[in-house]
Amino acid sequence: MPDRPTQILEAAARLIARRGVRGLRVEEVSAEAGVSTALIYYHFKDRAGLLRRTLEFITRRAVRYTDAALHASADPRTRLTDLLLLELQDTPRVRENSAAWGELRATAVFDPDLREQLAAATGEWADDVAHLIRQAQAAGQAAAGVDPRAAAERLTALVEGVSERWLSGTTSLDRARELLRGAVALELGQA
Repeated sequence: MPDRPTQILEAAARLIARRGVRGLRVEEVSAEAGVSTALIYYHFKDRAGLLRRTLEFITRRAVRYTDAALHASADPRTRLTDLLLLELQDTPRVRENSAAWGELRATAVFDPDLREQLAAATGEWADDVAHLIRQAQAAGQAAAGVDPRAAAERLTALVEGVSERWLSGTTSLDRARELLRGAVALELGQA
């Protein structure tokens, strides 16, 4: 059984994934989590605090499901491709995480506090991808002229875009994965 703050964050992520951030009320989260609104205010202070912590929660959850699935024995280029493809899994947890991430990203357009936090989380993800690109270059699996950081930013942006298209039903999961594999091949070039 998760602790109360985790239970609340899981409920908030579910609601955000299902209905978005706009109009999300603490009372709805309270009902979804099966806790009092006072407990939510105790742990998160206000709605903004709940949103910030929910973003942290879904970011940590994504790291957990990707880290658990990556194979350290695989070569860097394969790990890179797998890391990105893990965001396109047709599982309830990944779908929920991706939908909630997209909703929070859209909300950050109007919320400077959330924007800074989202930028930091996105930057860390791009750093991880750039690190794998550098490893692929060192192993001779990526062209030496590739700018790892720029390629990482393009690839992570593509993951967000194709994930949104897949979740909205405007492209199939297979097509989204195919596009991502093609982008990795183009970005890394021939070694």
